[in-house]
Amino acid sequence: MDDMHILVINPNSTASMTQKIAAAARAAAGPFTRITAINPLEGPAAIQGPADGEAALPGLFDLFERSLKIDPSIRAVIIACFDDTGVWELKASSGVPVIGIGEAAYHVAAVAAQRFSVVTTLPVSVPVLEENLQRTGLASRCARVRASDVPVLELENPESDARHKVETEIETALRLDGVGAIALGCAGMADLAVDLTAQFKVPVIDGVASAVRLTEAIAG
Repeated sequence: MDDMHILVINPNSTASMTQKIAAAARAAAGPFTRITAINPLEGPAAIQGPADGEAALPGLFDLFERSLKIDPSIRAVIIACFDDTGVWELKASSGVPVIGIGEAAYHVAAVAAQRFSVVTTLPVSVPVLEENLQRTGLASRCARVRASDVPVLELENPESDARHKVETEIETALRLDGVGAIALGCAGMADLAVDLTAQFKVPVIDGVASAVRLTEAIAG
């Protein structure tokens, strides 16, 4: 059987986050799936809100186009930013399936539980995610999009209190929102999902793994 080659693009320029995303994607992938993970060399170091998302688009679109021209073996592309930066534009023009990790997490969370909440990074991202929930048709299934007040790059710093803040917001969501699942609203949280699922005894869903598995189903 031929490998399924999935390209994962982190639209920000932080290579350490791309490495974390790649590890999460490969852990989720099946034995016949090949993952290539890349990021632009220039552009925002993190995507926090609509201004960063807009600034990331030129680098993302250029990288997307060049990658598909260079490597015709790519069967699908995952955009590994929970804001689903550029996803809707790329879906409209691409000859291969394009899946955002935000939309993937929402769909998986909606299957895992009747209602779910999203725990993201900063408040500036909340309106973007709420708009994307409307686009995917799942806004009514999401109780609330919650900000943990964690800057994206703090998730790359093992000395920070980022994980504690995320845990606190999950605790609050489970106590107040009446939900049965949590979607982690940042690609930089990808390495937390397994531990947090065990800790809180509910599905804590990582968009990277969700996108890989959905892509395998769609492109396979």
